[in-house]
Parts: sequence; C-alpha cells; structure tokens
Amino acid sequence: MTALAPVDSWYAASANPTPSRAVLSDAITTQVCVIGAGYTGLSTALFLAEAGFKVVVLEAATVGWGASGRNGGQIVNSYSRDLDVVARQTSADAAKLLGQMAFEGGRIIRDRVKQYGIQCDLQDGGIYAAITPRQIKELQHQKQLWESHGYDQLELLDKKAIQQQVNTERYVGGTLDHGGGHIHPLNLALGEAQAFESLGGVIYEHSAVLDIQQGQPAVVKTAGGSVTADWVVVAGNAYLGQLLPQLAAKSMPCGTQVLATEPLGEERAKSLLPNNLCVEDCNYLLDYYRLSADHRLIYGGGVVYGARDPADIERLIRPKMLKTFPQLANVKVDYTWTGNFLMTLSRLPQIGRIGENILYSQGCSGHGVTFTHVAGKSLALAIQGQNERFDAFASLPHYPFPGGRLFRVPFTALGAWYYDLRDKLGV
Repeated sequence: MTALAPVDSWYAASANPTPSRAVLSDAITTQVCVIGAGYTGLSTALFLAEAGFKVVVLEAATVGWGASGRNGGQIVNSYSRDLDVVARQTSADAAKLLGQMAFEGGRIIRDRVKQYGIQCDLQDGGIYAAITPRQIKELQHQKQLWESHGYDQLELLDKKAIQQQVNTERYVGGTLDHGGGHIHPLNLALGEAQAFESLGGVIYEHSAVLDIQQGQPAVVKTAGGSVTADWVVVAGNAYLGQLLPQLAAKSMPCGTQVLATEPLGEERAKSLLPNNLCVEDCNYLLDYYRLSADHRLIYGGGVVYGARDPADIERLIRPKMLKTFPQLANVKVDYTWTGNFLMTLSRLPQIGRIGENILYSQGCSGHGVTFTHVAGKSLALAIQGQNERFDAFASLPHYPFPGGRLFRVPFTALGAWYYDLRDKLGV
C-alpha cells in the first residue's frame, strides 16, 4: 500500500519532536483495538489506558495526520447544532446529559495539557463574531440557552467592545466565550499520543486497516498483520473510507481550507487581535482565525463538499482574510493546506455500536476539537460498562443522505448555497 503523503502545513512545520513508530507486522492480541490516531482515537485510548486497559492503536498514516492535525485549532463549546436542536431530537433525560457534556471538551483538553505537560500553545478565550443584527439576536439566544444548562462563561459584546478585541470594521457585535480558546492542534495530538504511550499503550503507524472480522473477539486486519481484540473502536471519521459502508452512508467528508501568513511580528499581530483570542463568525459557511505562537495569522474558511482538494487554496481564502483585515493586503502567505472533516445530515455527531463489541464515533460536523474528547470519554466508559453517556449520544437519530453517495454532494451544496445566501442578505 502506498504511504499517505505528509501534510505541508504550518502545523507540520512547527510540530514538536515525535518518535518514529513501527508498522504492524505480526498477529497480536489486546483488550481494545482503536482504529485511528486522531483526537477521537487518542482520547479513547488515553482514558482506557488510565483505567488499566491494554490498548493498541492502528493509524493509516501518522499521529494527527487527518483533521486532528490540520484544523483551525479552536476550542469551541457545544455541538455543530446547538442544544435547543439537540433537545428536539431525543428524550428529556438524554438532552440534559448531552447539555452537560457540551461544555466538557475544553476542560478535558486543559486537564490533559496540565497533567501530561503537553506543549501546544494553549490560550484561553474565543469570540463568536456577528456580521448582521440577526446574528446578534442568535448570540443572545445562545447565551440564554447555555446559561440554562449551567454555563456562564459567555459575555455579550457590542460593536465598540468587539472592535477592542478584533481590529476590523466587519462585525456589529459578538460574544466572548471565556471557556473557549485555541491550541496548536497537531502538537496536542502528538502530546496525547505520547501520554498514552507513557502508560504502556502501543501505536502502529502506516498500518491502514483493511478489514474488520466481527465476532467475540473481533479481528482487525492490516496489510502486514492483525489485532485480535475484545473491543474495537472505530475512530477514522472523514478518513475511514469504505471500511464500514454502513457508516459512510450516513456521513460525507468535507474539505476546509486554511492559510498561514508569514510572521507578522508581535506588534503587528497584536494590532489585529490585542488579547490573542481566536475568532469565528456566525455565517453558515463561516470564517475562523487566530494568531500562532510565532505571530502568524492562521485563517480558514469555506467548505468543499465531497472533500476535493482545491487547486489554489490561497485564491479561495486570501480574499476572505482581506475582507476581515484589509490592512494585510501586502502580507505574504507562507503555508496553505486543506483538511477533511465529516458532516452528517443533521450536523449532529454519531456514536453507536455494530454488533456487541464494535463502537464508533464520527460526524463532528466542524466541532471536532472539543467533541472528540467528550466522545473519547464516553466510548471508554462504555467499554468499562458505564453506558449512560454513550447511550445519550446513541439516542440521536442518524439519517442517510437522500439519494445515497451519488447525490449527497449536490444535495448538501444546494443547502449550503441557500444558507450562504441568507447570510449575505442578512435574513
């Protein structure tokens, strides 16, 4: 099998040193086999290792190669659809528990960083930026909704207040989430992997899974070996392919594009974001950005349905950046990259089981940094026989895309066009 190519991103260029890891080349036995060394797999594996389980992780490329090492690096609370939508999809008891977990991901990340000394440039605070008066009303509703679930970290910002945080004329207001924040996402994944290995866990890289033989135990096969395990956790998300077709039918890989400017220098960087907060706007096809530790602006936005790689990422993203910060017209772009996330039709995450002993989590729909850590805890607890959290997520309905694989891209793109038009018209 051809090795998956390294990613030419600023994250990869600034990654912490990491050990080389073996390719699976034998038949081995373990308690739990985790497929995928992104946040979902690593979070699950680390929670299990802390509980004393023997765990093996299989990764088709390298740790954090997928979305976990390419995303915007923003700690964003709740889910891609907010808690009022969640409440309409499940029981009152499940909705209450899902509401409690909606704000847990950031706390798990901070606990990991502190406990294991992970160097990932963790910064606190994030802004939701409103471009239209309608979006201000939505943010006011969100603040009331989150407070009803016990979360009191949102601060409303008027136009003057948001301009003190973001040096642009683009926004009419917003909210500051004091429980949000941002990180170097690849270094977080690398740190979690090393934390897992420090507890005796084993990660095999360049060991793509070709087949899962269901049974008790299950057998997970790669080109060079196999893992026999009591439990299997499927955490491939947007890079799972057709390994489990029943999961692929209920989700769609989507690409998002990111650029990193040349270093701006501390003074110029602070002129854009004086308090080093991360920002995302409230549009359906949203922009998101933040500063790096070496004072670059990392700016992302847009969606490519079906996860095609655009030929010229800078041409797509630079105009978005300049619409927000026209003062950067002469700034050079050093890096551009794309990464895939997995969208579901409902934009709600999917957690479930296949048979008795194969668990999966997928479909973060753009909220993966925090949700994956919540999912990892829920999957790990389910393997330990504590199913309350798992069952709350599993109660959310999973819908196949209308028309199957052939029509899911045009269908979703048409819906995105509608919501993008609403954003532009401010209705």
